[in-house]
Amino acid sequence: SSSYILTSLSRRLSSTLILLFSSFLYIREKSLPHAETTKQNRGRRTKPLATAIMAVKNLILFASALLITTLFIGVNSSRSNETWHEHAVENPEEVAAMVDMSIRNSTERRKLGYFSCATGNPIDDCWRCDSKWQVRRKRLADCSIGFGRNAIGGRDGRFYVVTDPGDDDPVNPVPGTLRHAVIQEEPLWIIFKRDMVITLKQELIMNSFKTIDGRGVNVHIANGACLTIQFVTNIIIHGIHIHDCKPTGNAMVRSSPSHYGWRTMADGDAISIFGSSHIWIDHNSLSNCADGLVDAVMSSTAITVSNNFFTHHNEVMLLGHSDSYTRDKVMQVTIAYNHFGEGLIQRMPRCRHGYFHVVNNDYTHWEMYAIGGSADPTINSQGNRFLAPTNPFAKEVTKREYTGQSKWKHWNWRSEGDLFLNGAFFTRSGAGAGAGYARASSLSAKSSSLVGTITSYSGALNCRAGRRC
Repeated sequence: SSSYILTSLSRRLSSTLILLFSSFLYIREKSLPHAETTKQNRGRRTKPLATAIMAVKNLILFASALLITTLFIGVNSSRSNETWHEHAVENPEEVAAMVDMSIRNSTERRKLGYFSCATGNPIDDCWRCDSKWQVRRKRLADCSIGFGRNAIGGRDGRFYVVTDPGDDDPVNPVPGTLRHAVIQEEPLWIIFKRDMVITLKQELIMNSFKTIDGRGVNVHIANGACLTIQFVTNIIIHGIHIHDCKPTGNAMVRSSPSHYGWRTMADGDAISIFGSSHIWIDHNSLSNCADGLVDAVMSSTAITVSNNFFTHHNEVMLLGHSDSYTRDKVMQVTIAYNHFGEGLIQRMPRCRHGYFHVVNNDYTHWEMYAIGGSADPTINSQGNRFLAPTNPFAKEVTKREYTGQSKWKHWNWRSEGDLFLNGAFFTRSGAGAGAGYARASSLSAKSSSLVGTITSYSGALNCRAGRRC
């Protein structure tokens, strides 16, 4: 083999080097003058001896270099063989699955971990403790987790500063307004010059690759229409108060610089996600809207809803269009680190068909139930804290809609590491563990004992320039 040949060659070179070095010492000894040798005789034999010494020196140097090169090649050849065998695997698909899971579980080890203040919330630890967040706003896009972790919003575009809270003409929005910003074709990171309340006349129809970033100011979208994310991708909504949204429609609305069209009546959701992907809804305060607070339907997927504060609302979150719309089987949604607070009744969330990871949320209020669903959704509940209401008939966390036990007993709904208080309980079904939950797993859950700390800053933050949020 090649390794045997290299070993043999290196041994022979070592022997040659020793022989040459011995010859050098012998010639050098002969070249030293004896006491009786005259100055004239010394001069006669110095030249040939010097030539011989130089030749031997050159041979020694050449042999040394060759020996070192041989040894280097041998070592690297050996290492290469070992490395190849280490990385040669029998099942590449298994490795791909392991890599995918390791990526999902590494969300806490972000490059922005330098700013970590160890709150236990990996999103907040990624950016909140940087006192210069206002000049590094776009680093937020590196901090997402879960199924929506690849949402970059307007990270690769320029900043757009909203200076005007008005919305006088939904077909011809004025530059400087939020509507003018969100309809542009290019990626934009949208920020606000000052505190403002924006009352929209019609749905705010967003274009792809947009971030709405309310940090540093107090921005409310209220008392009118609200946000529609329809057939687009890469949206981040962060740091906004959205409340008292109303049904609007039967009007012309612009959706891009080159297109406007007729909109039928909208339900009055705070955030409506329709046929869209790579969406991240983070650190918003949402309450008291006509329909849902966050609704995702019609094959929407790759969504993370995190760090939000939900209050005073009936049907909080709908994930899935209808029992008959089976295309929602592609839906994957992460619901993490949210606080479901005062005045909530149901749907936190209500799921259909897809895969839903409900992790490390704080459920302090519900009147009917917390987590519900129909049409065989997979629900993976991990590390949440459930505080049941005083009503003895509303202690159950879960609710299966319009389905008998003979069917729903096969649905994969599990509770793992959840904390149940005041008599709360979760009715499990289907597989307790294993492959059935692989597509409903998006990050590592933390202990439910940490939920109070992790969610303590949910909702829109009070950020000020030059200080940590």
